[in-house]
Amino acid sequence: MGMDNLVIYQKMYDLILYSVPIINRFPQSQRFIIGQQIQNSMIDVSKLIVHANKSRNKLPILFEIDLEIEKLRLLIRLAKDLKFMSIKKYENHAMMIDEIGKILGGWIKKSQPSKQGHG
Repeated sequence: MGMDNLVIYQKMYDLILYSVPIINRFPQSQRFIIGQQIQNSMIDVSKLIVHANKSRNKLPILFEIDLEIEKLRLLIRLAKDLKFMSIKKYENHAMMIDEIGKILGGWIKKSQPSKQGHG
């Protein structure tokens, strides 16, 4: 694993550790609906990070991670709007997800074929 990829993996892992106790306090009726989807989404992103890191053709997987992160943002926002988490906890999630998104953006840029004959 390259250092950048290790950072994104660790940030995602930290997000999961932060989220699970919060999800466990969701109303029981929603814990297995929205809560489970949030957890599944975060675990999917983590698995895709590992996959991208081991893959030769990283770009399609990186775009898949990007899409999954957008779904995660939606679910977190929904949980906040339904008052399953406080504004503060939502802001913490958003900040962590934004940081992961920025690292991902850099990884995508680095993985794109370099443009020939620029200048």
